[in-house]
Amino acid sequence: MSRKLEKFVVLFDNTNLLYFPGQFLSGRVLVELKDDTQALGLHFHVIGEGVVRLKSKRRERIYDKENYIDFRMRLLGEPGQPPVMLSPGIHSFPFKLGLPPGLPSTFLGKSGWVQYYCKAALREPNSLTHKNQQVFIVMNPIDLNMEPSILSVEPFRCDIDHKLSKAMCLGSGLVECQVCLDKGAYVPGETIEITATVTNNSKVTIKSTRATLTETIQYFAKSKIIQSETRELASLKRDKIRPNEMDQWHNEQLYVPPLPPTNLRGCHLINIQYDIYFIISPNNMEKDVKLQLPIMMGTYPFRTENGSFDGKLGTHYPSTLPILRPWLEEKTFK
Repeated sequence: MSRKLEKFVVLFDNTNLLYFPGQFLSGRVLVELKDDTQALGLHFHVIGEGVVRLKSKRRERIYDKENYIDFRMRLLGEPGQPPVMLSPGIHSFPFKLGLPPGLPSTFLGKSGWVQYYCKAALREPNSLTHKNQQVFIVMNPIDLNMEPSILSVEPFRCDIDHKLSKAMCLGSGLVECQVCLDKGAYVPGETIEITATVTNNSKVTIKSTRATLTETIQYFAKSKIIQSETRELASLKRDKIRPNEMDQWHNEQLYVPPLPPTNLRGCHLINIQYDIYFIISPNNMEKDVKLQLPIMMGTYPFRTENGSFDGKLGTHYPSTLPILRPWLEEKTFK
């Protein structure tokens, strides 16, 4: 059949390949033949799975998996029946099934993934089987309007007083810091407004202050965290603050790039968390001082009372999930 088979593809009715839980997945398997061809059957398989896979420091393989969809159907032929003769030309075999509610969003990480795809297999009498598959994307949205209202109406703040030493404790003083975000939840395309006041009452010069958006991915196997990675996605930096001086941030804006939502609801193997870190770097041997402000990353932004999006001028909301994220190969944030 290899010379007779001109084309064998899986085509979805939704050409952008993006689906939501509860929607119908529909399309057709297209078979184009050059000559009369016998076929025992055309099998169609829809798969949704979460996988975690990595090697430990001892070179041991760690693996875990969970299934979200495992649906099989025959589009041609019956078990135990003679082969079906297909004439030359194009044959279209439609399929349609409802996606279960609560599916986790598609996600591709360094040590694990959530992925959805369809496989088609055309069997001929001589035991030769032709195979093809097509990936599709599932997005389980988080509507921020359905989350606790405190995330939208109250600024999120964090304060700290930290004692800095100088020349091995021969002198010291306090650094006071107050950091405030305009809200506690965002969606990709928005900007995070950061207001901060840093008062240097010590005798040590502060080399710099920095605000950074980070993504932390935790991978689980057998209900235990086996890998955790934190990466910097965007940052803002200010110059030094001398002793007895103060620096203020006034609604400095940090852009949110295309990102998957917080958590992967419905997935028990991978967890995603986002934070804003405000980092004070002293000009001595001390470690950086870090203030951590956890935030939620959603899919649909807050709306005003009249139903319009509560977005800033020029905000562009992505309409699909980011699948390729090059920063996964970059050095982790510490």
